[in-house]
Amino acid sequence: MRIIISPAKKMRIDDNFIDNITNSKFIKETQILLDYLKSLRYQEAKELWKSSDKIAQLNYERVHKMDLQSNPSQAIFSFEGIQYQYMAPGVFTVEELHYIQEHLLILSGFYGILKPFDGVSPYRLEMQAKIKLGEYSSLYEFWKDKIAKELFSQSKCILNLASKEYSRCIPDYLKEDVRFVTCSFGEFNGEKLIEKGTKVIMARGEMVRFMAENQIKDIEEIKNFKGLNYTFSEELSTKDLFIFIS
Repeated sequence: MRIIISPAKKMRIDDNFIDNITNSKFIKETQILLDYLKSLRYQEAKELWKSSDKIAQLNYERVHKMDLQSNPSQAIFSFEGIQYQYMAPGVFTVEELHYIQEHLLILSGFYGILKPFDGVSPYRLEMQAKIKLGEYSSLYEFWKDKIAKELFSQSKCILNLASKEYSRCIPDYLKEDVRFVTCSFGEFNGEKLIEKGTKVIMARGEMVRFMAENQIKDIEEIKNFKGLNYTFSEELSTKDLFIFIS
């Protein structure tokens, strides 16, 4: 089984290595994207990132200093978003860290796919960014089936805890022998089941932590998850959509 999650926009450098830094799978493709980013003028980069001047300036400087041969930080400790805060990998046991290194994958517009201990440099490049790189006008076109193929080569059972922006690069390439299960975290508003953005992100992080703590290897066992007062709904769920209700 493999678990896929999204990256976070906010990143930091954390050089307190738990284990050896590993190399990301698609470093050649990442170098192409880095060269592209370095070729952009400041205003072009800012428009690509759709960010404030403060954030754009920070990331423009990062791009021009970046050297992919000396990535200073492990991916799992570099992302600072809500999902990672609720996952809390900084307090994982050695056994739990080994679990996520084997089972967890982070989808990335810049790196394609990352294992937790892969070395990264802080970057900003969302999967839905509109690039103008040769024949490619989007990162979905640039990556095509590479991410999906790598994922399926590792496992035929995928647990999707990624946002739609990132998980979108998988379904078009699904094969009959691959099970792709998406988790939905919702609550009722009258008779309507809705998802609340921030709480969903929190739940995704809690789910990864739950799986690491319990060393889960059978996807059916995640039905026991009760974090943030969510409980699995057998009635509303399907084979490939697990719905948890709060």
